[in-house]
Amino acid sequence: MSNLQKIIDEMVESGFTGVTLRVNDEHGEWTGSAGVAELGRPERPPVDGRVRIGSNTKTFTATVVLGLVAEGRIELDAPVAGYLPVEGLDPRITVRMLLQHTSGVFNFTGEYFPDGTFVPGIPATTAGKEWVDNRFRTYRPEELVELALAQPARFEPGTSWSYANTNYVLARLLVEKVTGNSLAEETHRLILGPLGLTGTLLPETDPDIPGPHAHAYYRYEEDGRPVTVDVTRQNPSWISTGGDMISTSRDLHTFVSALTGGKLLPAALMTEMFTPYPDIGYGLGVFVQPAGENGTVITHNGGMAGHAALMYSTPDGGTTLTATLNYVDDPGMSMGAAFQTAVARLVAEVFGGRSDS
Repeated sequence: MSNLQKIIDEMVESGFTGVTLRVNDEHGEWTGSAGVAELGRPERPPVDGRVRIGSNTKTFTATVVLGLVAEGRIELDAPVAGYLPVEGLDPRITVRMLLQHTSGVFNFTGEYFPDGTFVPGIPATTAGKEWVDNRFRTYRPEELVELALAQPARFEPGTSWSYANTNYVLARLLVEKVTGNSLAEETHRLILGPLGLTGTLLPETDPDIPGPHAHAYYRYEEDGRPVTVDVTRQNPSWISTGGDMISTSRDLHTFVSALTGGKLLPAALMTEMFTPYPDIGYGLGVFVQPAGENGTVITHNGGMAGHAALMYSTPDGGTTLTATLNYVDDPGMSMGAAFQTAVARLVAEVFGGRSDS
């Protein structure tokens, strides 16, 4: 596993402020860390520290929805509007379409179109100082959905694929409408409680990350000079179920290995979850990607303003890779290329193949 330490050391050299990595396979568990937990201090990131996991939240949410499908409380191919009457919601959109990003709804964090144009979403996601200044504002999930549904759909429901955080905020509202409980309560009932995931939480509007954690940063230009701000504390309601959860690499390992190992969902629903949309590779809340000689990995990664998390597993749960990253984010997402390169190297090292997640 010495190559793994070398890779994460080189990730820090490429610009990440800190990295922790956890690999579980037939040989046992390997953990490592590199860089620093906080700029200007020598301590390394805590291997068992908490991190904002970004879009890994979607995998948890999809698992909750599918758990309710297993209980007979939701039908996967039923119209969402039949459960959740929302003004402007196309009645043809099904539960499956939300989980697979085939609904066509506008992404409330902004939409990039093939011709290069960008349609902005909520003010909090406008790049630069405006994001920093708005990071403690509270957004209601209904507010995010209302903004999205006021925009034209990208395509007719079920006819194409486009990643939209709005799908998962609608999934949250669906869960809460059907059960009468908060998504946090249902996530605890169906996932966190049974698996004993004490390091994972849905923070709602709480700006703090409790317990040990590395710091996140954001850089923008003001009056022609760069300004770097510690944005570890922020109100995550601006992203809601698109990416608001907090977890640890240990909990992510336990979750994804239990999910792929058949401990959370019936086999038929696991098949549905891990069947990818053609040419895209996205199932229901997960990517299904090639790795190694005819191999496959189940994965979802996520980033959130200076924090990120990786989550990979073989389809049987026997080998997993989970990681936490901290870095200095910026409007140009300048760490994007380094992120892609590092992830590809890690996946190749652990699973024997390349993944371009």
